[in-house]
Amino acid sequence: MTWQKSSYCSEGNSCVHVATTTETIHLTESSDPTGAILNVTPAAFTALLTTLKKKSAHG
Repeated sequence: MTWQKSSYCSEGNSCVHVATTTETIHLTESSDPTGAILNVTPAAFTALLTTLKKKSAHG
């Protein structure tokens, strides 16, 4: 898998990394990239991002 670091991450911090396939979004944390990997469908990931954007817009 090819992992991409979140664009919201500054250098040196613990960050979320994402890798994708056509059927699955894989998420992991940079301090332990081979540890816990969360696998979700694209629809579930989109729902998560939509919810997070709504919450951040409301402060």
